[in-house]
Amino acid sequence: MQGNRDRIIEAAARVYAQHGYRGATTRRIADEAGVNEITVFRHFGSKGALLDSVVQECGIADKAPPLPTKPVDPQAELTAWIQARMDHTRAIRLLILQAMSELQERPDMGPCVGHGPVDAANQLRDYVVRLRRHGLLDTRPGVGLKPLEVNAAVAMLMNAYFGDAMSRQMMPDMFPSPADKAAAAYVRVFLRAIGYRAQENGTSDPSPDEAPARTVRNGASASSSL
Repeated sequence: MQGNRDRIIEAAARVYAQHGYRGATTRRIADEAGVNEITVFRHFGSKGALLDSVVQECGIADKAPPLPTKPVDPQAELTAWIQARMDHTRAIRLLILQAMSELQERPDMGPCVGHGPVDAANQLRDYVVRLRRHGLLDTRPGVGLKPLEVNAAVAMLMNAYFGDAMSRQMMPDMFPSPADKAAAAYVRVFLRAIGYRAQENGTSDPSPDEAPARTVRNGASASSSL
């Protein structure tokens, strides 16, 4: 059975996404959750603390399954992880936009907004370390990535999925098509960047799917699997 705290968090997320910080009054949130205002304050103390919890727990928090401790099939494992994040980000897109739009007025929300993405990036870096420890990356001198370059590759993958989830609706020609193949494409590029070679490791081949070219607005042809 769902407790009052969970109901309040979910209700506050809906109200905040629709009305913003000023419009998300504790009375409106309490009505949406089916509780009284006293219950809201009993659990969170203040509206600010409640909405910080919303952004951190229900908003951009870690909703994807953890990456495996022992990598077996990096292409499949990372694709499932990224896809789960993309799906969740799309589902809470309005909440994210609302939180980002209010950062200048409420900079104290910054750590809450960034909690999930930072945690995810750390998970991804740790996974790359495990790939290296299990001998799945090319670490030859002059070939293997330096720490700065690994961080750059992690940032690129994180920004690719986030940009896709947030902006595909507005700029569909910017992203790989079809949409359900995008996560796999991002992961393929990432694995190549960090020196993973599937055929040598006996796992799935991260070669791009065959797909017909599509025409973008400037009339040029671009592969839909890019």
